Amino acid sequence: MIRARGAVSAEVAEAMAVGALARAHADVAVSATGIAGPGGGTVEKPVGLVFLGAARRGQAPVHERHLFPGDRGAIRLATVAAGIALLRRMLG
Repeated sequence: MIRARGAVSAEVAEAMAVGALARAHADVAVSATGIAGPGGGTVEKPVGLVFLGAARRGQAPVHERHLFPGDRGAIRLATVAAGIALLRRMLG
């Protein structure tokens, strides 16, 4: 999957969440993959691009695509906040 889509992709984010859920004593899992910078970005996958994945037992996994502004620290903080928000929405 990484070879086909790249490590920073919706498919990998979902697979990471599903894998975490399969190995944990939990009902939900969240994952993140992205490019926080300062380098490493490309035209197709710029710095700030983040995919979140989430899985809940008995449900299909989901993902979100984000493009966060700022430096490495700001992107990382925004990723954590978005991941927590995604989990909250999944738990309803």
